Amino acid sequence: MSIEVYRDAWGVPHLRAADPEELAFAQGRVTARDRAWQLEVERHRARGTTAAFLGAAELGWDAFVRRARLADTARRCFERLAATDPATAAWVRAYAAGVNDGLAEGAGRAPEFAATGLAAGRWEPWTPLAVWLSTHILFAGFPTKLWRDEVARRLGEEWTELFATDGPGTAGSNGWVVAGGRTASGAALVAGDPHRFVEAPGVYQQIRLACPAYDVVGLAVPGVPGLAHFGHTGPVAWAITNAMADYQDLYRERLRRLPDGTVEALGPDGWAPAAAHTETIEVADAEPVRVEVIETDRGPVIIGEPRNGSAEWEGVALRHPPRVTGELGFGVLPALLRARTVADVDAALDGWVEPVNVVQAADTRGGLLHRVAGHVPVRDRANSLRVVPARDPAHAWADGPAPLPRAEVHGHAVMANARGLAAPLGVEFAPPHRAARIDELLRASAAWTPETTAAIHRDTDNPSAARLLEAVRRAGEDPGAVGDDGRPAPLSPAGSEVRRRLLGWDRRMDAESVDAGLYAAVRGAVARRLAEHEAFAALREPAPYPELFRPWLALGPRVAFALETLLVAGPVPARDVDRIVREALDEVGAGEPPAAWGVTHRLAPWQALPDPDDDRWPGLGGDHDCVLSTSSVPGWTDRCARASAARYVWDLADRERSRWIVPFGASGVPGDPHHRDQLPLWLRGELAPVTTDWQKLTKEQG
Repeated sequence: MSIEVYRDAWGVPHLRAADPEELAFAQGRVTARDRAWQLEVERHRARGTTAAFLGAAELGWDAFVRRARLADTARRCFERLAATDPATAAWVRAYAAGVNDGLAEGAGRAPEFAATGLAAGRWEPWTPLAVWLSTHILFAGFPTKLWRDEVARRLGEEWTELFATDGPGTAGSNGWVVAGGRTASGAALVAGDPHRFVEAPGVYQQIRLACPAYDVVGLAVPGVPGLAHFGHTGPVAWAITNAMADYQDLYRERLRRLPDGTVEALGPDGWAPAAAHTETIEVADAEPVRVEVIETDRGPVIIGEPRNGSAEWEGVALRHPPRVTGELGFGVLPALLRARTVADVDAALDGWVEPVNVVQAADTRGGLLHRVAGHVPVRDRANSLRVVPARDPAHAWADGPAPLPRAEVHGHAVMANARGLAAPLGVEFAPPHRAARIDELLRASAAWTPETTAAIHRDTDNPSAARLLEAVRRAGEDPGAVGDDGRPAPLSPAGSEVRRRLLGWDRRMDAESVDAGLYAAVRGAVARRLAEHEAFAALREPAPYPELFRPWLALGPRVAFALETLLVAGPVPARDVDRIVREALDEVGAGEPPAAWGVTHRLAPWQALPDPDDDRWPGLGGDHDCVLSTSSVPGWTDRCARASAARYVWDLADRERSRWIVPFGASGVPGDPHHRDQLPLWLRGELAPVTTDWQKLTKEQG
């Protein structure tokens, strides 16, 4: 093989090979050497075998993966890929072979293997597809349908969509494209940042892939070949955000076990056989756990099992496009690498499946693209809102996917998960704040550069604070304010001082801002008190679903993220809302003075092995609805688990002037010089240079 590995000053791998298959092998091998622990955790997560070395805390995830049949779906999709697109299948095989070639060396460098007793395993050709599925299976937030069911049942049908918002279980992004007429160079810029649960090592890997057929820089998903989401080939660059489309359905199943042990499900045509078998989940330091895996004509049953030996029971089945069609869209990945124009990117994305994304692209010829890509099934709207009855034929899928929207780009275009281009395809979208703020900032100049564009990433203005600040203003203007006992309850002097400071606050969630910390404290107190209001008493009882889905089903986070709505609408009377705001002001005024926002708003990345010293993670600026989106759960924790998993600016005038950053570094190996060397820049909102001149890179020996 004629593979060459180079590194830039940040340890980012630049790979050069004789052909695409050799290059895929090289990508797999270098990823395994740099991130063996991360890759093996992802492989086990995709197979439902993490509890075997991480313990019982992972049992819920493993059971879900088994019941959802993710590994089997990946196998099916790879078999179909091999039959319909053998060249792409060979390319994926080469990547998996490269991973296997580098795993032993990578595992030898990673102390986590010894700490857990885990030995490096073997990647199958379908493993990258399984990793993609497990990474994105919760991306569309189907558990929200369980929540809406509970709200309708306990609170009333009229409140089904009351909590609609960019909830705690979803992930989003910022993205924007600026046409050449609005830049200093006369060539387009593509920029943004994906918001995901922050993981250490990071969920995106900076990498360069070069062979005679193409030379591309971008952000890869470790464990998956190519550059699915963000890339720059030189002549064309692309980026995505989550479209917030709804493409996964839940069906309420009626199941029964016959005397011979077989299982049937009640569908539109009556009782029909369901596939069923049992799997064993190994658990570290505990007894193995057996789970029954059942699949009906709708899909795998992910929730529900017989109680007390009953022969009949209810379950919930999951239906999603890859399981139905056997397609995952991996043929798009090599096509993107070969793209030279926006038209090439556009044509490639016609084969995209999931997750459903809004895509933007620009090329050196002046071409621009703004479209949705993915597979959204055509079915009854009720499917998108709630768990629907399996027996009702009205909830079947029609043949073929829904048509996908696109739009012209005039000067610039923004994508930030808001209700816009993808509105016909979804139910819940992010509030409009990020999209509107980016649009406002972009309109302020017609001479954008990579350097000035990067400043947008750092914007900490918090438009979503306006509604609470209006309630704070009212709190000092109502002489008739009364408490629970009907007696006058004006603000205390300390509460009045908190109110005065908040009304003078600049609305910026800067890490060093004490007033931002004060606002967060009041917001948290309001969210807690609203959740405790008797109007929501029926929702306090935990929903009867697996713990894995609790982030979507817990009342507190739901209230916190829907606070803007609940301040002006919902079952809590306006008079009680005003009282709650006054009480929150008094509570914060009577307590210890809040510290600067960054003191409590600290990074809290997910790690497969718990961090024994998580207090060392730094403080952050930004907030959920800021362009600098750093999400916590107001009222319950200021710790930030979701933020920018990368930031980028692709320059179509000169790729060498492009910029990028990830939260930690190129290496997943503790102690490596590039393990966390990008963290200081990421915290400051700065970007590292993209180096493409081979003469400026260091060739790796061996």
